[in-house]
Amino acid sequence: MDKMQFAPRLIDPPASLTANAMSIDVEEHFQVQALSDQYAREIWPQLESRVARNTERALQCFSDSGARATFFVLSWVAERHKDLMRRIVAEGHEIASHGVSHIRADSQSRDQFREDVRTSKKIIEDASGAAVIGFRAATFSIGAGNLWAFEILADEGYAYSSSVNPVQTDNYGMKEAPRFAFHPIDGHPFTEIPLSSLAIGGRNLPCAGGGYFRLWPYELTRFAVRRVNHRDGWPFIFYFHPWELDPDQPRPDTLTVKSRVRHYLNLERMEQRLRRLLDDFAWDRIDRVFGIDEAQSSGSRT
Repeated sequence: MDKMQFAPRLIDPPASLTANAMSIDVEEHFQVQALSDQYAREIWPQLESRVARNTERALQCFSDSGARATFFVLSWVAERHKDLMRRIVAEGHEIASHGVSHIRADSQSRDQFREDVRTSKKIIEDASGAAVIGFRAATFSIGAGNLWAFEILADEGYAYSSSVNPVQTDNYGMKEAPRFAFHPIDGHPFTEIPLSSLAIGGRNLPCAGGGYFRLWPYELTRFAVRRVNHRDGWPFIFYFHPWELDPDQPRPDTLTVKSRVRHYLNLERMEQRLRRLLDDFAWDRIDRVFGIDEAQSSGSRT
């Protein structure tokens, strides 16, 4: 599948809009794209692990509000924190794959990507005891140049992906992609569920969470959720990371101003804002919001 063959089949929104989709990309504070030039992969095992305590803070926020979420987990984390994986499942959340070690999908060959998604799926399933049917590429890195990734995901037993961000930024984006869920493979039920965006003035603007949630005033995020729900008629797809709940995390001294702002601004306000968002709207797992189950991961082409 290449760019010229991309003919997505749009799906209908859920018949009853009862909840938005909450997701969390589970990775260590030193594994993010903005810090890739600060922490070489070779030293990751030597660094302080903070992901368990930060994820537990997120779990407490969800428990207090009654929300459920989809946890896209790096298998690098899953194999080191099996108790955390089992707790996520035991508390009613969906567990899904974020790949092995946060390598961008658009930097991998087809064979490398296949090995990555196959390995991560097995490790996370073994650690959690639950089936993995969802995937999110590191830094939303499925786009026009690697649409073949959808076919590999379907071949490897995934039912859906939430890897496309239909915007244009300096790090990611596929602005020509549909803003809402679609089937990217002809004759196959595999579903791509893009991150939410705002269509304003002929452009799609990012609003789905992460740094934008910390940088924007909270009221803008609330406006975005309501607009996607009521004007577009779709559930909102939100995401954040455990390290965003950790204002005390180590901070390298040699970051550029841009990376420092992107990664650290308003970390101390994140938990309060998240709790407000959880109280203002209903949130559930991606698989339940979109009615996707394990049976769809073995759907064959017709």
